[in-house]
Amino acid sequence: MKIFQVSIFGAIVFASAFAVQAQDYRGKAVANMQRDFHTRGIAHKDRLDEDVLQNICNRSDNKPPKAMAETLQNDQLRDIEYPADGKFLGDWKSGEKIAQRGRGMTWSDKLAKTSRGEPNGGSCYNCHQIGPKETSFGTIGNSLFHFGKIRGYGPDTQKYVYGKIYNAKAFNLCSKMPRFGHSETLTEEEIKDLVALLLDPKSPVNQ
Repeated sequence: MKIFQVSIFGAIVFASAFAVQAQDYRGKAVANMQRDFHTRGIAHKDRLDEDVLQNICNRSDNKPPKAMAETLQNDQLRDIEYPADGKFLGDWKSGEKIAQRGRGMTWSDKLAKTSRGEPNGGSCYNCHQIGPKETSFGTIGNSLFHFGKIRGYGPDTQKYVYGKIYNAKAFNLCSKMPRFGHSETLTEEEIKDLVALLLDPKSPVNQ
Protein backbone atom coordinates (compact mmCIF):
# COMPACT_ATOMS: atom_id res chain seq x y z
CA MET A 1 0.00 0.00 0.00
CA LYS A 2 2.79 2.42 0.87
CA ILE A 3 4.53 1.65 -2.41
CA PHE A 4 1.26 2.32 -4.25
CA GLN A 5 0.79 5.64 -2.41
CA VAL A 6 4.35 6.71 -3.19
CA SER A 7 3.81 5.81 -6.86
CA ILE A 8 0.64 7.92 -7.01
CA PHE A 9 2.42 10.82 -5.31
CA GLY A 10 5.34 10.50 -7.74
CA ALA A 11 2.96 10.50 -10.71
CA ILE A 12 1.23 13.67 -9.46
CA VAL A 13 4.57 15.42 -8.95
CA PHE A 14 5.75 14.34 -12.41
CA ALA A 15 2.50 15.47 -14.05
CA SER A 16 2.67 18.84 -12.32
CA ALA A 17 6.29 19.34 -13.34
CA PHE A 18 5.46 18.35 -16.93
CA ALA A 19 2.54 20.81 -17.04
CA VAL A 20 4.78 23.65 -15.84
CA GLN A 21 7.44 22.66 -18.36
CA ALA A 22 4.85 22.53 -21.17
CA GLN A 23 3.59 25.99 -20.25
CA ASP A 24 7.18 27.25 -20.26
CA TYR A 25 7.78 25.81 -23.74
CA ARG A 26 4.57 27.41 -25.02
CA GLY A 27 5.60 30.77 -23.63
CA LYS A 28 9.04 30.50 -25.20
CA ALA A 29 7.55 29.46 -28.54
CA VAL A 30 5.17 32.43 -28.55
CA ALA A 31 8.00 34.79 -27.57
CA ASN A 32 10.16 33.46 -30.42
CA MET A 33 7.36 33.94 -32.96
CA GLN A 34 6.69 37.46 -31.71
CA ARG A 35 10.39 38.22 -32.03
CA ASP A 36 10.97 36.70 -35.47
CA PHE A 37 7.71 37.37 -37.33
CA HIS A 38 7.52 40.78 -38.97
CA THR A 39 4.74 42.48 -40.90
CA ARG A 40 5.31 42.23 -44.62
CA GLY A 41 2.78 43.01 -47.31
CA ILE A 42 -0.66 41.76 -46.31
CA ALA A 43 0.81 39.40 -43.68
CA HIS A 44 0.45 41.43 -40.48
CA LYS A 45 1.72 40.48 -37.06
CA ASP A 46 -1.83 40.04 -35.76
CA ARG A 47 -1.80 36.64 -37.48
CA LEU A 48 0.00 35.41 -34.39
CA ASP A 49 -2.93 36.36 -32.16
CA GLU A 50 -5.31 33.63 -30.98
CA ASP A 51 -8.99 34.38 -30.61
CA VAL A 52 -10.85 32.89 -27.64
CA LEU A 53 -11.92 29.81 -29.58
CA GLN A 54 -8.40 29.00 -30.78
CA ASN A 55 -7.01 29.55 -27.30
CA ILE A 56 -9.46 27.11 -25.74
CA CYS A 57 -8.99 24.42 -28.40
CA ASN A 58 -5.20 24.70 -28.26
CA ARG A 59 -5.10 24.36 -24.48
CA SER A 60 -7.69 21.58 -24.11
CA ASP A 61 -6.21 19.20 -26.69
CA ASN A 62 -9.21 20.05 -28.90
CA LYS A 63 -11.60 18.67 -26.25
CA PRO A 64 -13.13 21.60 -24.36
CA PRO A 65 -16.00 21.01 -21.89
CA LYS A 66 -19.26 20.22 -23.70
CA ALA A 67 -21.22 23.22 -22.40
CA MET A 68 -18.40 25.59 -23.34
CA ALA A 69 -18.09 24.03 -26.80
CA GLU A 70 -21.83 24.41 -27.45
CA THR A 71 -21.79 28.07 -26.38
CA LEU A 72 -18.81 28.91 -28.57
CA GLN A 73 -20.21 26.98 -31.53
CA ASN A 74 -23.43 29.00 -31.30
CA ASP A 75 -21.34 32.18 -31.29
CA GLN A 76 -19.59 31.03 -34.46
CA LEU A 77 -22.91 30.06 -36.05
CA ARG A 78 -24.28 33.57 -35.50
CA ASP A 79 -21.12 34.90 -37.19
CA ILE A 80 -21.97 33.28 -40.54
CA GLU A 81 -23.14 35.76 -43.17
CA TYR A 82 -25.45 33.87 -45.49
CA PRO A 83 -26.16 35.27 -48.99
CA ALA A 84 -28.76 38.04 -48.91
CA ASP A 85 -30.41 36.64 -52.04
CA GLY A 86 -30.94 33.25 -50.38
CA LYS A 87 -29.13 31.45 -53.20
CA PHE A 88 -26.28 29.08 -52.42
CA LEU A 89 -25.32 27.50 -55.73
CA GLY A 90 -22.74 29.12 -57.99
CA ASP A 91 -20.72 27.66 -60.85
CA TRP A 92 -19.26 24.20 -60.17
CA LYS A 93 -16.57 24.70 -62.86
CA SER A 94 -15.26 27.73 -60.99
CA GLY A 95 -15.61 25.75 -57.77
CA GLU A 96 -13.27 23.06 -59.10
CA LYS A 97 -10.64 25.70 -59.89
CA ILE A 98 -10.93 27.12 -56.37
CA ALA A 99 -10.66 23.63 -54.86
CA GLN A 100 -7.50 22.96 -56.88
CA ARG A 101 -5.90 26.35 -56.29
CA GLY A 102 -3.54 26.70 -53.35
CA ARG A 103 -2.28 30.25 -53.80
CA GLY A 104 -3.35 33.11 -51.58
CA MET A 105 -2.91 35.06 -48.33
CA THR A 106 0.89 35.21 -48.58
CA TRP A 107 2.76 38.48 -48.03
CA SER A 108 3.21 39.00 -51.79
CA ASP A 109 -0.52 38.64 -52.59
CA LYS A 110 -2.98 41.49 -52.74
CA LEU A 111 -5.88 41.90 -50.34
CA ALA A 112 -9.01 39.90 -51.00
CA LYS A 113 -12.18 41.73 -52.10
CA THR A 114 -10.24 44.79 -53.24
CA SER A 115 -7.37 44.94 -55.70
CA ARG A 116 -6.03 41.40 -55.74
CA GLY A 117 -4.83 39.97 -59.02
CA GLU A 118 -5.31 36.21 -58.76
CA PRO A 119 -8.12 35.05 -56.47
CA ASN A 120 -7.34 33.02 -53.37
CA GLY A 121 -7.60 29.27 -53.48
CA GLY A 122 -9.29 26.89 -51.11
CA SER A 123 -6.66 24.13 -51.32
CA CYS A 124 -9.57 21.75 -50.76
CA TYR A 125 -7.80 18.75 -52.28
CA ASN A 126 -5.10 19.03 -49.63
CA CYS A 127 -7.57 17.49 -47.18
CA HIS A 128 -10.42 15.94 -49.19
CA GLN A 129 -11.17 13.62 -52.06
CA ILE A 130 -13.62 15.56 -54.24
CA GLY A 131 -13.73 15.16 -58.03
CA PRO A 132 -13.15 11.81 -59.76
CA LYS A 133 -10.33 12.99 -62.04
CA GLU A 134 -8.02 14.14 -59.25
CA THR A 135 -6.01 11.20 -57.93
CA SER A 136 -3.78 13.19 -55.57
CA PHE A 137 -5.67 14.32 -52.47
CA GLY A 138 -5.34 14.45 -48.72
CA THR A 139 -7.19 12.35 -46.18
CA ILE A 140 -7.28 14.70 -43.17
CA GLY A 141 -10.88 15.46 -44.11
CA ASN A 142 -13.56 12.98 -45.14
CA SER A 143 -14.18 12.13 -48.79
CA LEU A 144 -16.62 14.50 -50.53
CA PHE A 145 -17.00 12.41 -53.68
CA HIS A 146 -20.70 11.83 -54.45
CA PHE A 147 -21.54 14.28 -51.65
CA GLY A 148 -24.75 15.50 -53.27
CA LYS A 149 -25.87 12.02 -54.28
CA ILE A 150 -25.46 10.87 -50.71
CA ARG A 151 -26.67 13.92 -48.77
CA GLY A 152 -29.24 15.29 -51.22
CA TYR A 153 -29.40 18.51 -53.22
CA GLY A 154 -32.06 20.41 -51.28
CA PRO A 155 -31.91 23.93 -49.80
CA ASP A 156 -31.19 22.74 -46.27
CA THR A 157 -28.13 20.83 -47.47
CA GLN A 158 -27.03 23.81 -49.57
CA LYS A 159 -27.28 26.13 -46.57
CA TYR A 160 -25.37 23.67 -44.38
CA VAL A 161 -22.52 23.31 -46.88
CA TYR A 162 -22.30 27.08 -47.36
CA GLY A 163 -22.11 27.57 -43.58
CA LYS A 164 -19.58 24.78 -43.17
CA ILE A 165 -17.25 26.35 -45.72
CA TYR A 166 -17.82 29.84 -44.31
CA ASN A 167 -17.05 28.77 -40.73
CA ALA A 168 -16.51 25.07 -40.01
CA LYS A 169 -16.10 25.78 -36.30
CA ALA A 170 -19.79 26.66 -36.09
CA PHE A 171 -20.48 22.94 -36.52
CA ASN A 172 -17.38 21.39 -34.92
CA LEU A 173 -15.69 23.79 -32.53
CA CYS A 174 -12.13 22.52 -32.85
CA SER A 175 -12.35 21.54 -36.51
CA LYS A 176 -9.06 21.74 -38.39
CA MET A 177 -10.87 23.16 -41.43
CA PRO A 178 -10.10 26.85 -42.10
CA ARG A 179 -12.86 29.42 -41.59
CA PHE A 180 -12.84 30.59 -45.21
CA GLY A 181 -15.61 33.18 -44.93
CA HIS A 182 -14.85 34.30 -41.39
CA SER A 183 -11.24 35.02 -42.38
CA GLU A 184 -12.30 36.62 -45.69
CA THR A 185 -10.09 34.15 -47.53
CA LEU A 186 -12.95 33.37 -49.92
CA THR A 187 -15.73 35.66 -51.08
CA GLU A 188 -19.45 34.88 -51.04
CA GLU A 189 -19.36 34.11 -54.76
CA GLU A 190 -16.39 31.74 -54.34
CA ILE A 191 -18.07 29.87 -51.50
CA LYS A 192 -21.19 29.51 -53.66
CA ASP A 193 -19.01 28.02 -56.41
CA LEU A 194 -17.64 25.45 -53.97
CA VAL A 195 -21.17 24.61 -52.83
CA ALA A 196 -22.05 24.01 -56.48
CA LEU A 197 -19.04 21.75 -56.91
CA LEU A 198 -20.43 19.53 -54.15
CA LEU A 199 -24.15 19.87 -54.75
CA ASP A 200 -24.85 20.66 -58.40
CA PRO A 201 -26.23 17.43 -59.95
CA LYS A 202 -24.26 18.29 -63.10
CA SER A 203 -20.96 18.47 -61.21
CA PRO A 204 -18.62 15.52 -61.87
CA VAL A 205 -18.54 15.05 -58.10
CA ASN A 206 -22.07 13.64 -58.35
CA GLN A 207 -21.73 11.64 -61.58
